[in-house]
Amino acid sequence: MNFLFESRQPGPLPWLVLLVCAAYLLAGITGHDPWKADDAIGLAIAHGFFTGQDWLKPTLAGEAWTETTPLWYWLAAVMARITSFALPFHDGARLASSLFGGVFFLVLARTARSLYDDDAGWGAPLLAAGTLGLLLPLHEGQPAAAVLASIAGVYWGAALIGERPWAGAAIMGVSLGASFLAGGLLGVLPPLTLLAIPLLQKRYVAFLLALGLGAVTASAWPLALAYKEPAYLVAWWTAERAAIDFHGGFTSAHAKFIGWFAMPILYVAPWMLWRSRHRLTSPDVGIPLWGAIVALVWYVSHEPIVENALPLVPPLVLLASAGSARLRRGAANAWDWFGMMALTISAALVWLGSVALLTGWPPKLAGNMARLTPGFTAHFSLFAMLLALVATAAWIMALTRLPRSPWRVVTRWATGVTVAWILLATLWIPWIDHAKTYRPVVADLQRALPADAECIGRLSVGAPQRAALDYFGGIRTRWGSKACDWLIVQSGPKDAPPKGWDMVWEGHRPGDRTERLRLYRRDADA
Repeated sequence: MNFLFESRQPGPLPWLVLLVCAAYLLAGITGHDPWKADDAIGLAIAHGFFTGQDWLKPTLAGEAWTETTPLWYWLAAVMARITSFALPFHDGARLASSLFGGVFFLVLARTARSLYDDDAGWGAPLLAAGTLGLLLPLHEGQPAAAVLASIAGVYWGAALIGERPWAGAAIMGVSLGASFLAGGLLGVLPPLTLLAIPLLQKRYVAFLLALGLGAVTASAWPLALAYKEPAYLVAWWTAERAAIDFHGGFTSAHAKFIGWFAMPILYVAPWMLWRSRHRLTSPDVGIPLWGAIVALVWYVSHEPIVENALPLVPPLVLLASAGSARLRRGAANAWDWFGMMALTISAALVWLGSVALLTGWPPKLAGNMARLTPGFTAHFSLFAMLLALVATAAWIMALTRLPRSPWRVVTRWATGVTVAWILLATLWIPWIDHAKTYRPVVADLQRALPADAECIGRLSVGAPQRAALDYFGGIRTRWGSKACDWLIVQSGPKDAPPKGWDMVWEGHRPGDRTERLRLYRRDADA
């Protein structure tokens, strides 16, 4: 099969890029329940749209949810409807992340091609797929993929402004509006500063067009809310302003988080800047550099979490796509050897864990995995095993048969990350799902709760738990406890019960040592 890898092109093999990206985007999307925390919350909000409760106002378990904007959830509800004949809601809805992820990869490719060359255009999506911090956000039921796709569109528009001002301005404006609808102020403020690009290039009409299209696109949803849900609009705007408040400056936590989240693009992009240090103001360097500086300032001024790090990814990918093929041989070889060793060991460990789950050997590992998920019984799946074997064979071929090329290290890294993810998604997904799903907990709670219990209060119940109660059992709670005879409390294992209540049920996910859900009935004598 060596002929598959033969190519006279120095850049990445186009068919291999497409295959890796498709496998990356689809692996792990389906086949498991909503998981705590972002996955459960996002799918619950999308489920509210899916059931037709309100297509303007996001809700969670029947209550208004002011901490988000609707773009991803709209598409998730539509995807769930389209695939409802074959997939459960949560699997169909997550396909919105795959779709937005595909747009993100495509737009990165077009942007890199506009700024640099065709090889960089093929390499950019590989670098994005190899970015470790995107593995979970791009495969969960949450808006991260929509935010990334929209922000990448702003860079694409900025890259086109110089030569095709009308097209660039249109793409830039619509993408800015989409950034707002996908991520709110957090999604739009960092890329908004790229509007300086048409001004610096004296494309004043293009600037006005981009600004106008962005304003029209972004304002459609708030204007509709102002007409139909003015009270919700006020509450949402208050939450948005609070979310972007500055939280101090750089700390060691910021360095630790971004150090692994943006690997490897964080370490490759500076090399491109060093090589281009004498022309930092040229568009191919200046556009992503300006975006990266703004995104970095934003990141260190806020909490070191995924949402605040996302705006850094597109400019770092673009810079890395220009620098990856020009790494010094020693640096490229070091990265290549590290990737081959680390990802091969990761794949081997996943296989070893799967063998332990299925056979009980090695006994120590099997015992440790059993203690983490009490009650789990592994079942052999021929389909999952075949997929895992195909992925492993692909990794062996990538190790041994990729042709020498400046892009080989990037291709091999992205392939290895994708293969490791596929192995997790095929061999370990039942074990992980057993530990993370609330389905059996909610089913057990339903059996303890009388069918005529109409008013159920809650105390300290988190958003993911509320989402799970509603999604798996149709159980909706009210904040507080004064008006209801039943009360659901989320607490620790040793927390004392509230005064005046009798506990009738307690449950938790397998292996969860810190979280308990408890059902109380009001004491008749209280």
